[in-house]
Amino acid sequence: MNCMKEMKMNKQKMYMKQSGFTLIEVMVVIVILGVLAALIVPNVMGRGEKAKVDTTQITLKGVAGALDQYKLDNGRYPSMQDGGLDALVNQPATAKNWLPGGYVKGGYPKDSWENDLQYVIPGREGRSFDLYSFGADGKEGGEGNDADIYYQP
Repeated sequence: MNCMKEMKMNKQKMYMKQSGFTLIEVMVVIVILGVLAALIVPNVMGRGEKAKVDTTQITLKGVAGALDQYKLDNGRYPSMQDGGLDALVNQPATAKNWLPGGYVKGGYPKDSWENDLQYVIPGREGRSFDLYSFGADGKEGGEGNDADIYYQP
């Protein structure tokens, strides 16, 4: 009889020693992962658009430098009659000292969303020119990533 009791107690000990997670523990882990995802995902998702805005600002600075070089070579910034920014890629008839190969490599300058950059001469508020991108939506105005991005000398 003692032998039977020992066997029964050994079986009970084996069941008690089995490890695993309870339903509550699993639910707590799922909730914690959900909270972490809710905090992290929005921050990571916005990085791509911020990078495009930053890249567009760098592109605007590069194109402004090309416009300055054009002015040094030709005595003035390209007019709209010269083709505007196209004068940096294709020689206008009025550009006597145009840089062979152009002022911008890779063709007509575009922003990070593959939209044409905007160039207005003369610029507003006494500036020689305005150079800007319409932002992510490709339309004038907007807020956030859709806001226009201006070159600031």
